[in-house]
Amino acid sequence: MTQTIGVILGGVTGRVGTNQHLRSILEIRQAGGVLLESGERVMPEPLLLGRDSRKLQALAEPHGFAWSTSLESALADPKMQIYHDAQVSQQRPESVKRAILAGKHVYCEKPLAQTPQEALELARLAFEKNVQHGAIQNMLFLPGVQKLKHVINSGFFGRILNIRLEFGYWVFEGDWQASQRPSWNYRSEDGGGLLLDMFPHFHYLLEELFAPIRTLTALTSTQIPERFDENGAAYTCTSDDTTCITLELEGGIVVQVHASWATRVYRDDMFSLQVDGTHGSAVIGYGHCKTQHRISTPRPVWNPNATTPDYRLDWHEIPDQKTYLNPFRAQWELFLRDVASHNPHPWNFHSAARGIQIAHLCLKSALERRWLTIPQGDVHAQPASTAVR
Repeated sequence: MTQTIGVILGGVTGRVGTNQHLRSILEIRQAGGVLLESGERVMPEPLLLGRDSRKLQALAEPHGFAWSTSLESALADPKMQIYHDAQVSQQRPESVKRAILAGKHVYCEKPLAQTPQEALELARLAFEKNVQHGAIQNMLFLPGVQKLKHVINSGFFGRILNIRLEFGYWVFEGDWQASQRPSWNYRSEDGGGLLLDMFPHFHYLLEELFAPIRTLTALTSTQIPERFDENGAAYTCTSDDTTCITLELEGGIVVQVHASWATRVYRDDMFSLQVDGTHGSAVIGYGHCKTQHRISTPRPVWNPNATTPDYRLDWHEIPDQKTYLNPFRAQWELFLRDVASHNPHPWNFHSAARGIQIAHLCLKSALERRWLTIPQGDVHAQPASTAVR
């Protein structure tokens, strides 16, 4: 038996909306829906929502999907049970609030809101209205991260000492090559900024895989001061495009994060995470995980007169343990199961609010040039200005 769940895909014509979320829904439909423990299946039936009717029609027609440019009419459709938001982040809180008040379950891209207080208000409203609410945690479902969780759970590391996270790539300025990211990403007044965009993801990786964040210090910078928008017009960048963060996790684990949209990739992936422990180390990217145990650790000796060995030869690849789904599809399946089975979604708006809280504390640390302690319990950090100094 198959039950249908109507899903409003808001912001579907954007890069992430099309390439990640619509793609995931299509994969789920092609697989015959999501299997529940009861043996039933859940089939998502999408309604595509956006501002550009031409783009919406082009996306919808090949699949026979409904589409609309009106949030009000989409929310008024009783067949639609879920509202998903992947639009420009500044517009998200108001649309999400309207969806909750309309009684829809809500599943969102990050950041959920521009401030921790705004995100927490949405969380409280969702609880009051008794609707399911979830926020994207797609990086937890990357094959490399899944393999790392397996390594952590095995006790391989002994006591974890240090973590180094590197993320980024060169985003073209838009003059001689088109930019890979929308121009609003580089204007703080429009909700842009690397730190607010990415740290709500980095925080859940660190806290879910390792331990809660206790203290931090951050430095942000605008490395490229001028870019060119989608129409070729020059504009001044007012948000950060590079950030360096040092954090201390519970238990004394030291973390270094370097993220930039102004760096060229000389790593296996755009994303890399290295974990060092007393008994072994691991390095992961999007899809791979390599380890080095203490019994196979070579004896490096600093000698600038000797030939440099290939240190990568002494690392061992963790094989695939299963078939890994597209990470966005994997979490979509979990959210659809939770809605159909009336189970609380584990990565809810409170989790999203904590990511925004910590991102704002990073901005505050960068502005004030000092270490900050992370408040524990409810989210109550004061928002920091996103201006870069």
